[in-house]
Amino acid sequence: MNEPLSLDRFFSTPRLSGLKLSPDGRRLVVAVSRLGPEANEMRTALWQVDPTGKTAARRLTRSSAGESAAAFAHDGSLLFTSARPDPDAKADPDHKIAALWSLPADGGEARLLLAPDGGIEGVAAALDTDAIAFGALVHPAATSLEDDAARAKARTDAKVGALLFEDYPIRFWDHWLAPRRQRFFAAELPADPEARLEPADVSGDIGPVILESDFDISPDGKTIVACWADWSSLPSTPVDLVIIDVESKTRRTLAGGDWFFEHPRFSPDGRFVVASRATSGKHEEASSRTIWLIELATGKGRDLTPDLDLWPEAPVLAPDSKSVFFVADRLGCVAAFRVDLADGKTTCLVSEGAVSDLCPSPDGKAIYALRSTVTAPARIVRFATTGEHQTPVELPRGIDDGGVSGRGRVERLSANAADGTTIGSWLILPPEASAAAPAPLVVFAHGGPIGSWAGWHWRWNPHLLVERGYAVLMPDPAISIGYGQRMIERGWGHWGEAPYTDILSALDAALTRPDLDASRTALAGGSYGGYMANWVAGHTDRFRAIVTHASLWDLRPFHGTTDTGAEWEHEMGDPYARPELYDRQSPAAHIGSIKTPMLVIHGERDFRVPVGEALRLWTDLRRHGVPARFLYFPDENHWILKPNNARLWYETVLAFLDENVLGKEWVRPELL
Repeated sequence: MNEPLSLDRFFSTPRLSGLKLSPDGRRLVVAVSRLGPEANEMRTALWQVDPTGKTAARRLTRSSAGESAAAFAHDGSLLFTSARPDPDAKADPDHKIAALWSLPADGGEARLLLAPDGGIEGVAAALDTDAIAFGALVHPAATSLEDDAARAKARTDAKVGALLFEDYPIRFWDHWLAPRRQRFFAAELPADPEARLEPADVSGDIGPVILESDFDISPDGKTIVACWADWSSLPSTPVDLVIIDVESKTRRTLAGGDWFFEHPRFSPDGRFVVASRATSGKHEEASSRTIWLIELATGKGRDLTPDLDLWPEAPVLAPDSKSVFFVADRLGCVAAFRVDLADGKTTCLVSEGAVSDLCPSPDGKAIYALRSTVTAPARIVRFATTGEHQTPVELPRGIDDGGVSGRGRVERLSANAADGTTIGSWLILPPEASAAAPAPLVVFAHGGPIGSWAGWHWRWNPHLLVERGYAVLMPDPAISIGYGQRMIERGWGHWGEAPYTDILSALDAALTRPDLDASRTALAGGSYGGYMANWVAGHTDRFRAIVTHASLWDLRPFHGTTDTGAEWEHEMGDPYARPELYDRQSPAAHIGSIKTPMLVIHGERDFRVPVGEALRLWTDLRRHGVPARFLYFPDENHWILKPNNARLWYETVLAFLDENVLGKEWVRPELL
């Protein structure tokens, strides 16, 4: 039997992300996050793993600031960003900059390449030359990085924090999109180990907002491809693919229109760009996603996955540029696929678990990736580029996580919705659950709203509840991905209808089991899952407790305060012409029906679902006499990321469930 998954063990487990493979295929590098020495912090370091498993993994970087955003340069050196201090400059503890560093291929001391005052926003390296590209945040009127630093200093000296906006959006997730805007820079890596980069600003005019640092540089280093958002004609919210010529510093649209492009990547032969492409959708028509390939010589694009009834993303081309690998949610997992450019044949390489960070080997025979399951966190695995429904092999001598995994019994369930649609769910049971000792059940509603339950979750981990004796049901109702476009359409723009009844159908089917206690149930969810928790509270009193995190309460004011409110019009319609569409789907309209005790949780820095939603929900609950508690995090955003805060989150949720589901005395967490 595995060791119990205590909160201490859970938070001390290393978390893997950002897997990269060196150009020669001899080194894997992965970012490993662990608890830091300072209270309430995670610290990330880069580790090297041997793809052959012959030598032990070893830590490459170590600093008080941590490291991230690794990329291999043409010469095998490792580029990364870190706010570690410049060893040749006076330390400024109040101004930590995400600077660009380089670690030699043969080891040694990392050297600072560039530390722009606004910090580095992502880096990409050319496959065949020493050219690199990176993003940096710069004041719009600045003529150079030095000028940008001077402008920032002038604001600081004047103690001015005011921001002026002239376009949309003005903030994103947890930060304001001013006073700096992202620009793209290109440079050649200097041969002299003592030299710093001499970058060239290749963005031209600042132009539209760059919401994500999603870009790549061509193998010859002459061209940058990037995602570019121009939201000057709301409610249209396209994200185009643009090409930037490094030498001439000119930009042209490679692919535009009413599309949303992500994850652009050049082919190794430099002939193609591949990206995921989504439609914006309309109130009457759900958004859809595909993999889009563009031939650079002609500008012609084609859909590589027209018959794949899933949502593919994160494409990467094979070393011979003849096929594309990508991932997509599929039946409660995140599967890995290959599509051949010649005939469009699509093969599901791995169908179980949740796969990410695909790294094809240079010989074209293998793919290295991160893969988690509902039971265990991500580990580095290897599988072949051919063959269907493979079981990936975990790399020996990878990152040691102590073999952590959940002890719960994991089962896959199916239920029938009212219209006959099959609803899939994960059920995680305590080992001791039986007909003689049925377990109380907590239902998790997923966020998104377009999403699904797949793989291991650090933020919504069912095994921590299982250790407390609860079973956890994780259903994928209408609007979930991985079950075909029709499943998304069933909930598109009608959040409180089929998604709600599907969850109840999944619950009813699960509760026919003798090892679950139908008299002791609760429901919890965050973001859209929080919306669903609020909706459930106003439509049924069958649950003993409801936990609602970062939740939407009233959709009309939410449209104007969320960071990208215009995007929601594609699904919900025009709130000015048809406000009834928003009112009809707002949980706030049903406050008078709520009787179930509720735990409201929100972070102050959440710009996606602003804290005002929680404040009004809390006021409405108190005004209507609903038993409730409000857990507020002044230093968190949409997610509770700091480890001690996350620990308090779990402690409070478990105490609330114990009180209302099990009838135990309320135990206030010691730090609250």
